[in-house]
Amino acid sequence: MIQVSSLSKSYGSRTLLDEIDFTISKGERVGLVGRNGCGKSTLFKIILKEEDYDSGSLSTPKNYSLGHLSQHIHFTENTVIEECALALGEDEKWDLYKAEKILFGLGFNQENIYLNPNQFSGGFQLRINFTKTLLRQPDMLLLDEPTNYLDLPSLRWLRGFLLSYAGEVVIITHDKLFMDTVTTHTMGIHRGKLLKIPGNTEKYYDKVAEEEEIYEKTRQKQEKKVKHLKSFVDRFGAQAAKATQAQSKMKEIAKLEIGAKLQNEADMRLRFQYEEIQAKRLLEIKDLSFAFAENEILFQDLNFEVMKKDRIGIIGRNGKGKTTLLNVISNELQKRSGEIKFHDSVRFAYYQQTNKKKLDLNKSIYDEISAANPLLTISQAKSICGAMMFSGDDSNKKIKVLSGGEQGRVLLGKILAKPSNFLFLDEPTNHLDMYSIDIMIEELRNFPGSLMIVTHSEELLKKVCNKLIVFQDGKAELFNFGYNTFLEKIGWQEEEELSKPKKKEKAKSSSESAKKAPNKKLKKELAKLEEEISKLEESLKEKNQRLLEWTTQNKDFEKINELSMEIKTIEEKINTHFQKLEEKSQDF
Repeated sequence: MIQVSSLSKSYGSRTLLDEIDFTISKGERVGLVGRNGCGKSTLFKIILKEEDYDSGSLSTPKNYSLGHLSQHIHFTENTVIEECALALGEDEKWDLYKAEKILFGLGFNQENIYLNPNQFSGGFQLRINFTKTLLRQPDMLLLDEPTNYLDLPSLRWLRGFLLSYAGEVVIITHDKLFMDTVTTHTMGIHRGKLLKIPGNTEKYYDKVAEEEEIYEKTRQKQEKKVKHLKSFVDRFGAQAAKATQAQSKMKEIAKLEIGAKLQNEADMRLRFQYEEIQAKRLLEIKDLSFAFAENEILFQDLNFEVMKKDRIGIIGRNGKGKTTLLNVISNELQKRSGEIKFHDSVRFAYYQQTNKKKLDLNKSIYDEISAANPLLTISQAKSICGAMMFSGDDSNKKIKVLSGGEQGRVLLGKILAKPSNFLFLDEPTNHLDMYSIDIMIEELRNFPGSLMIVTHSEELLKKVCNKLIVFQDGKAELFNFGYNTFLEKIGWQEEEELSKPKKKEKAKSSSESAKKAPNKKLKKELAKLEEEISKLEESLKEKNQRLLEWTTQNKDFEKINELSMEIKTIEEKINTHFQKLEEKSQDF
């Protein structure tokens, strides 16, 4: 539990947090929202005591523990599983199944948890840190943009984990669908103030709009009243007979407080420049294959075509070849075999999240966007700068002084500057806030051309894409329907595997004594435990699905909390059974 009262934080003349008050109570899962730069991450740092505040108070109960994802990478153990085991308490240091369960959920497998953690990419190293955080089971989890480094299966696993988490959770994420299915409350920072409500982001934004409408009506009413009083004073102030009344009106004017007129906040204004194309088929792929090495084939014999107005989502685990596929089709990487045939009139624009290296650090924002299309007039280039929220003199800022998110917006601006009829987008929402993502989704839905997109946003996939290329089960293939149908008809293989206990692997990793000849009685006990675990996990899967539906449909929060407690009880039983399974496997 956390209590904050009249807390303020400023940087120079800019006030981020203006006497904010809130409480996070037992069992609450709170989504923290607001524009980029409004102070969300600063508030996290204040709660974690990594940053001071100017005034007010912040209190937590004695021995109340906070957990967050550390960006600092420092590993001391030889394997991933040993590194994660460091986070287990003394009385559970041999309960490796607890670490395995989380690692498997976050995308590791039985083989690579025995590799050195320093061998992995930065994204997977962060997952190791995240596993250690979750294993410590803090009273409160503070998660700042966890969706940025997780793929779809890992995000879906994390969603289930958080729904049944016993402690409190505060999460910052631009993924509205993820937030709304996980949280019980929404808390937002807006114009330096903080508002917390029970319910999802839509209810929060409706409440903000309602309060601003009331404020503006009250302000206009007060303004009108002051104008009327001043008119009376101006007309009759000089007349002796009305002097007393005029003085009274002056005093009344002095007492009235008129709030400042609310300034409209800048929105990103996306508008892709479409170049007309008459073709029905824009791209044809035949027997396409690619490999970085002979034994490292990412995809082979891939066949599909892209028709006009197709929106194709590319999904799968990180590292399986999603971005590589876009790079091969755009000829940035050389295919191994197959045919890539574009229509002659195709003009494609490619947004790459890794393309920041191609920005000239010494150029201005305006210069970079102008260079994307020499035919743009000064006015048009400035307009695109403004659309990316670099209005006026901000467009003259050098690239080198921009944050990573701002550089991402410059890259997006370069795409907007270039007329196209085929968009290639690689994680375009990573550095956008919820407002901007809503605008992005709407523009992609309305784009007259075609689209191929790599994204881990389930909301974008559901609202935009009509076809998928799925990287799963060691291959890539076209799925001729949308994401909802994929989940219904096929689903993520990893989710099915995670619902099954790791039988042989657990016995093997527990002890060398697993190699001993089996005892019949013990074998029956193990089989019974495994059967009970399977039943419990089926029940857990069903209850998690029900909880997901209830949360999405905004049903009774008391019932949601009751179901969360049921889920917690089942998970505790599963953990106890796994522990017994682990212990008995050592004698098997």
